[in-house]
Amino acid sequence: MGQFIDLVAADGQKIAAYVARPAGRPRGGIVVVQEIFGVNAHIRSVADGYARDGYLAVAPAMFQRVKPGVELSYTDPGIQEGMIYKTAVDALPAPGVMQDLQAAVDYAGRESGGKVGIVGYCWGGLLSWRSACLLDGLAAAVTYYGGGMTTPDEMARHAKVPVMAHFAELDGWIPMASVQAFGKAYPEAQVFTYAAQHGFNCDHRAAWNEAAAKLARERALAFFGQHVG
Repeated sequence: MGQFIDLVAADGQKIAAYVARPAGRPRGGIVVVQEIFGVNAHIRSVADGYARDGYLAVAPAMFQRVKPGVELSYTDPGIQEGMIYKTAVDALPAPGVMQDLQAAVDYAGRESGGKVGIVGYCWGGLLSWRSACLLDGLAAAVTYYGGGMTTPDEMARHAKVPVMAHFAELDGWIPMASVQAFGKAYPEAQVFTYAAQHGFNCDHRAAWNEAAAKLARERALAFFGQHVG
């Protein structure tokens, strides 16, 4: 359904991105932000799903600056390798990959001719939260089990657009106490929790929870329908 293109960030860096286009005129654009496993089959399927729902979906390769062409499996070696690339990205001088996300937002706006939302998963959830606080041109942001976004430093940020956040109640990486603290620190956000594990949205993982994934997606689509188009 989709194809890879090159985006160009503000500093001239080319960033690969998977783009999925709807059958008709786009309702708007959605930037899909990867986990630590790259723009793999699952992330491409998420982008394809948003395209089927009428959005122009763009999934930028967030490891491009440290390792192009990353596509990892949901295994212990995949986790270990992905964490190496994430650590390298985190060490980039500011603005780091935020300029790559800005390029994706700008592209989605130009190509769709409408408003733009962003959705991210795990590490991508954290980046989506930061995007809601730092980037221009967004209308809404959705995060799924955003690793790190419930820390005090991240909760001190202020979102410029409406935010919806999905968390897993059985998440071994994100304590529920920190999720509750996030909700208190940012009461404007729509925060939902599910009786599921980290990664519940991904049907390529053992943690996939069909019921939770379906409900979270329905909520995300309604949210984007309200704020993006």
